[in-house]
Amino acid sequence: MKFNLLSKAKTQVTNYEGAKAFVMSAEMELYTTVVTWSLNDSFYEKDEDRLNRLRALIAKCDPVFTGKLAVYARTKMYMRSVPLVLVTELAKVHSGDNLVARVTDGVINRADEITELLACYELLNKRTGTKKLNRLSKQMQKGLTSAFNRFDEYQFAKYNRDGSIKLRDALFLVHPKAKDELQQLLFNKIVNGDPQTPYTWETELSALGQINYDSEDAKAEAFRAKWEELIDSGKLGYMALLRNLRNIQDAGVSYVHFQKVCATLADADKVAKAKQFPFRYLAAYRELVAADTQARTKGTVSKLSTLLFGNKGYTGELLDALEKAVQASAANIKGFDYDTRVLLACDVSGSMQKPVSAKSKVLLYDVGLMLAMLLQSRCKNVEVGMFGNTWKTITVPRNNILGNVQEFYRREGEVGYSTNGYLVIKDLLNQKVKVDKVLIFTDCQLWNSQSTTGDHMQPLWLHYKAEVAPQAKLYLFDLQGYGQAPLQLLRNDVYLIAGWSDKVFDVLAALENGDTALSEINKIEL
Repeated sequence: MKFNLLSKAKTQVTNYEGAKAFVMSAEMELYTTVVTWSLNDSFYEKDEDRLNRLRALIAKCDPVFTGKLAVYARTKMYMRSVPLVLVTELAKVHSGDNLVARVTDGVINRADEITELLACYELLNKRTGTKKLNRLSKQMQKGLTSAFNRFDEYQFAKYNRDGSIKLRDALFLVHPKAKDELQQLLFNKIVNGDPQTPYTWETELSALGQINYDSEDAKAEAFRAKWEELIDSGKLGYMALLRNLRNIQDAGVSYVHFQKVCATLADADKVAKAKQFPFRYLAAYRELVAADTQARTKGTVSKLSTLLFGNKGYTGELLDALEKAVQASAANIKGFDYDTRVLLACDVSGSMQKPVSAKSKVLLYDVGLMLAMLLQSRCKNVEVGMFGNTWKTITVPRNNILGNVQEFYRREGEVGYSTNGYLVIKDLLNQKVKVDKVLIFTDCQLWNSQSTTGDHMQPLWLHYKAEVAPQAKLYLFDLQGYGQAPLQLLRNDVYLIAGWSDKVFDVLAALENGDTALSEINKIEL
């Protein structure tokens, strides 16, 4: 898909800071909005306003593109909520063929997403009353029927949660036709509420928590044994392992089990299959560092104190395993070779100091740093830096991704909290430094807090191209999707990429091969 931003339509606007910015095509804005979606208010935009903007963009875009974007967001960017929003909104505005059915089937990757989609449909269509889900979109119903036929008893039982809409409700509503006799028996179990309880870490620990223990030490010993059993079982999923490292450590599992945990974390094949956002590794890393510090300052009063403190002594091995995992996740990123000079600039302004979700401790700023350090590890000739009120380059090793993020995090106050991204280009221009690639990780709300200078990134980039580096390319990594760009896109080698997953580097590779930012989306088959 090509975009033409040089039409007679108005292309120049102002961003949330009142600075000059440029509009995007509807497809490009929808893409950036979707792949940076979060179900909470962003720094400049309320959640409801973002939803309304999404609806307006869907109305402007080709329905097939919207459908492909929904499946892309779920299967390539590993997002769960926004694909359901997209298919719900698409069902409102499109009919006449089976597009909505195909998209529905494409975004349902887990059994619980059947009920999540119905809940989303109910909420966004403002359904109330006893029959909140009557008159369900026929094409959505068809897509859900196909999804029902893809899951087995373990998957249904694992995600048969006690929400407002249960799998039993969904089965009655959708009326899927069983593909064989065995599946009909499974559907009957769902109706009767008796699918076999699966062996999962949640069910096992929940059952253990219902027992009355003689002492806290007895309880701690039981949980230690259970965590060791779960680790030995091989049924503790990668994401569950990543999120429970502190619990496993606090349980006081043996060193042999620690070794198994570390080996699983660092296994390149398991990393690839886990499809985790890069910042998940950072969150686990910080949680371990914080827990280790807390344990050493406060100590512990349990009889298991010696064992527990010993486990804190293993923290270094866990941190090493997390670093190996991140390195493995970066292995397929196509970086740049020694003959390509690369500059990576990270926005650490106040608007980037916003959690990615209501319950997360990870900031938008952390996402930018993680992506920058992943790419830095794959480049031979690279400099990295951060900007706020000022711009500063910082030298860090290439093969220490998580440690580098922590180093930047520790020093972010050194440059202040404005968004003077123009200083990155101004410094290159003033110093006459020739680079081939400039990559800026930002929420794109760039402005000039030193208004007396009148500098703006757009003319500075044009001067840099004309006077220093005619072949240079500028890539903006949009981490928040507000819908404006600080420079005109597709002119003077300026490109925009959006998202929080390491899959953004697939888009970068596509651009390097002469495609557009949306090529990866248009490759999706429905």
